[in-house]
Amino acid sequence: MDKDERAVRREDESEPDDASAPDDELEPANGIEPSTALELLREGELEIVGRLVDATNVTLYATVSCPAGPDRRALKAACVYKPIRGERPLDDFPSGTLAFREVAAHTVSSRAGWGIAPPTVFRDGPLGPGMAQLWLEVDEDVDVVSMILTRDPSLRRMALFDAVVNNADRKGGHMLPVDGRVYGVDHGVTFSVDPKLRTVLWGWRGEQLTEDEVTLLEILRSDLASELGLELRELLSRREVAATERRVEYLLRHGTFPLPDLGRPAIPWPPF
Repeated sequence: MDKDERAVRREDESEPDDASAPDDELEPANGIEPSTALELLREGELEIVGRLVDATNVTLYATVSCPAGPDRRALKAACVYKPIRGERPLDDFPSGTLAFREVAAHTVSSRAGWGIAPPTVFRDGPLGPGMAQLWLEVDEDVDVVSMILTRDPSLRRMALFDAVVNNADRKGGHMLPVDGRVYGVDHGVTFSVDPKLRTVLWGWRGEQLTEDEVTLLEILRSDLASELGLELRELLSRREVAATERRVEYLLRHGTFPLPDLGRPAIPWPPF
């Protein structure tokens, strides 16, 4: 979500209009292992706290909690909940698919070892099925614009990830600095079968891929032909999965980061 989308209107308007402040009962996101976070997001009780008022689609700030069990302690964390019923129709993406794309983006990020998307699941909720994603508290002292302009090395993996998933909306506000690393969020307009890469991360355009990046893409290509491909077909169309395979193949064949397409916008608007 954009940083300016993190202002929350609470369900109970008598409460302070600042749900982004830490809750003493909530587990810090950086204190939860990804596997534990995914289980909590899938199985925990989801309770809506408020709405992120400036988001384009219905985007809800919520808590997710589970009681203590024989093999686990009680957990409660903040999350973002985006119900499918709140998705605004788009001309270039099928209706009711944005939540699935967010989960698919996390799946690719996780399987490739990029760790870009926070833990994200598809589940039912108070307003019906949708996406739930672990809420991250942003380090407001980090200047993301400066990181982009100076080609901070930590953003290079995100640029490659966006090329793979065909991200049509990598704004500066969709990059969240947390505890010394940068996460990416708002991946609802990804995986189109048509070229749609729009990003502020063109700093590496045309540059040679490193050996490690080539190796990672080769592993990803193999995974797309097997387990990862099967997982993605549960979330995307077969054509979209096939297009992802072709993008990875293209990157490997050329051995470079992609270049902007002069025939269409290369940067999302607004960019930040």
